[in-house]
Amino acid sequence: MQRSDTPVSGPIRAIGLMSGTSCDGIDAALIETDGEQMLRTGPGLTTPYDRPFAAKLTGLMAGEGDAAEIEAELTRRHADLVRTLLKTARLEASDVALVGFHGQTIRHEPHRRRTWQIGDGALLAALTGIDVINDFRTADVVAGGQGAPFAPLYHAALAGALERPLAVLNLGGVGNVTWIGSGDVLLAFDTGPGNALIDDWCRARIGESCDHGGRLAASGRVDEGVLARMMDHSYFMAPAPKSLDRNDFTLDLAHSLSTADGAATLTEFTAASVAAALAQMPAAPRRWLVTGGGRHNPTIMAALARRLGVPVDPVESVGWDGDLIEAQAFGYLAVRSLRGLPLSVPGTTGVPVPTEGGRLHARPVA
Repeated sequence: MQRSDTPVSGPIRAIGLMSGTSCDGIDAALIETDGEQMLRTGPGLTTPYDRPFAAKLTGLMAGEGDAAEIEAELTRRHADLVRTLLKTARLEASDVALVGFHGQTIRHEPHRRRTWQIGDGALLAALTGIDVINDFRTADVVAGGQGAPFAPLYHAALAGALERPLAVLNLGGVGNVTWIGSGDVLLAFDTGPGNALIDDWCRARIGESCDHGGRLAASGRVDEGVLARMMDHSYFMAPAPKSLDRNDFTLDLAHSLSTADGAATLTEFTAASVAAALAQMPAAPRRWLVTGGGRHNPTIMAALARRLGVPVDPVESVGWDGDLIEAQAFGYLAVRSLRGLPLSVPGTTGVPVPTEGGRLHARPVA
């Protein structure tokens, strides 16, 4: 880690950046925190990827394309969004101490002690004039953890006095859940597909990036036989903590279905995999709060409510911003990294001991 002149105690203003497994764009969010309980959220922005660049990212996941070239373009796009956010918030680069840069996950193979996120931290520091921390997951994976999910410590900080047990469900490309018990006891793991399979289905069948409003799924019927075969996967029986790569599940079992029935079945698969997570939890949550793009899909939300049997609400119901939580989390984790605090604990990733992580890239000094 390079040296930073950021104060070692007290609140820090940071920007968190997230580009998720859905490959749909970048989220950026301002946050002020001491990396523990002191927490103040600020404005944020989202910029979508154009289709050609999203295709480059998904191609790289499949082993196609020039990784260095794509990484540089990804980094420049993140820098552009940082500058836009600063302008929107009427701040200068000198007003922000740190950027938490998650990058784009290309491959995640914790069983091989490997995780790969592209994003050039040194280049981002040079382009923005702000210290950058990236590479959040590697230390956890090397130490024997799953390297995911990585937002649970932030979820616990946000949860405050909310009634426990509480589940925070993130439906991005992959679904993941944080179970929060009394005393901030945590268990976290990937539940299964989030939006990735539904998005892939819509791209292949109707040329759309997603099932807008869940309308395509709502027009179809769930094929219970295909759904049962999808749920007959060893992942759902494996003990938590556990994690997935975006490509661990495929569309193969759905190919014989009509466009609408396939969307309905894949949507129900997401909900069924979340319900299967109950078997891993110490106690059933009293409430589920849903973040990520999946909360905008009323067909998914209705299926979740039906299967879980307790209140299932978007995180906005408790005043959180579901479009920015993941970005905020990496701003929070960047501050923790700078201060030598753990980013993961045994209950969140299965790492043997609380583990630090992240790499600091100091801004160039004129």
